[in-house]
Amino acid sequence: MRPRVLVVDDEPGVRRALQRGLAAEGMDVVVAADGPSALQVARTGSFDAILLDIMLPGLSGYRVLQALRAEGVRTPVLLVSAKDGEIDQADGLDLGADGYLVKPFSFVVLVAQVRALLRRGAVEGSGQRLRLGELVVDRAARQVSMSGEPVSLSPREFAVLDVLASRAGSVVTKDELLRAVWGDEQAATRNAVEVYVGYLRRKLDAVGAGSIVRTVRGHGYLASTGEIDAVMGS
Repeated sequence: MRPRVLVVDDEPGVRRALQRGLAAEGMDVVVAADGPSALQVARTGSFDAILLDIMLPGLSGYRVLQALRAEGVRTPVLLVSAKDGEIDQADGLDLGADGYLVKPFSFVVLVAQVRALLRRGAVEGSGQRLRLGELVVDRAARQVSMSGEPVSLSPREFAVLDVLASRAGSVVTKDELLRAVWGDEQAATRNAVEVYVGYLRRKLDAVGAGSIVRTVRGHGYLASTGEIDAVMGS
């Protein structure tokens, strides 16, 4: 599946340009316009890289980054700022940023930096935790919990949830799920996807998380929460 990048900037023109440009480079781009929205979606852990402007309404990029690292979200972050002072860059790196880019920047350089983050994230991503409200998917331990209580899933059910949670707020088609979970298994069909999503839903419903996995008719499936919906316009 395409690498997923969160772009956070309060300037609509910048967001549109980066969304178009990075999408053309083969990335799945989600945008946010302010600090609180960025924190809400980024804390899911479902992004491969985050492009984070420092000057944001509501909550600065520094504070967003600080909160993410305090919550254990290790997604690689590239800070973007018009400030080019050594102290500003040092502050960002000390808070846990993986890079610092000064405006105005070359798009070619931006893409190179984002790809470097994606390579770094690919090495560490298998240990990331995904969060959808009180539902936590621990990818390293291959365990799921709801409000701190374990949720028992079969390996296939876990794999389905893992794919959906890793694209939190975005629709995943049946074919994408089929490829990601079943791979080259010749006997696997779209019907198998429907069956296992049904199994997964029943188990989530039993622990009060039944609203997290939804069907988007004619398109596929979506893992989200009300808070993520509000940010992404679902």
